[in-house]
Amino acid sequence: MKDSAKDVAESETVKQSPILVLAGPTAVGKGTVIRQLCRQYPQVALSVSVTTRPPRPGEVEGVDYFFVSDVEFDRLIATDALLEWAVVHGKYRYGTPAAWVKEASTSGTPVLLELDLDGVRQVRRTLPEALFVFLAPPSWEELRQRLVGRGTEDAEEQERRLRTARIELDSVGEFDLIVTNDNLEDTVGELAHLLGVG
Repeated sequence: MKDSAKDVAESETVKQSPILVLAGPTAVGKGTVIRQLCRQYPQVALSVSVTTRPPRPGEVEGVDYFFVSDVEFDRLIATDALLEWAVVHGKYRYGTPAAWVKEASTSGTPVLLELDLDGVRQVRRTLPEALFVFLAPPSWEELRQRLVGRGTEDAEEQERRLRTARIELDSVGEFDLIVTNDNLEDTVGELAHLLGVG
């Protein structure tokens, strides 16, 4: 993780593969969509973020996330080794390794980054030529039902995430495109087309 965000931005003069930045509110189905997309189109490179969040059951180091301590995350910030970073849900920090993006995007491989709203805003400044896509729920009620239905958060956490989701939904004007996640197959197909693989 040696390359800085500035280095990555300067590398844009090199031939670059498509970079799609995907964001959306909690429980909209980003994880499901991304897993299916990568299963159907293994040529897509999915960014692996660094996080201070502890692993959830079944998550694998270096595959799902790079799990680091707060001290290590501070070092990555200090050395400009992250393309973007943000505090998500007011609790844990997440960031995108700048070196990973540089290597993947100059290798001719379509690149997919999944980010929160703060991360999107940072990447828009450093990589404005990327395609920014907002994954939206069919409705607010559907989003609420998906969050409650997955049963991974208590009531207090659900309400906190829904408050964050309201803010995220209000930001749709900052994105190049909105894709409504109503049907998994259609959503995956649309994103694959935008990445140039479908």
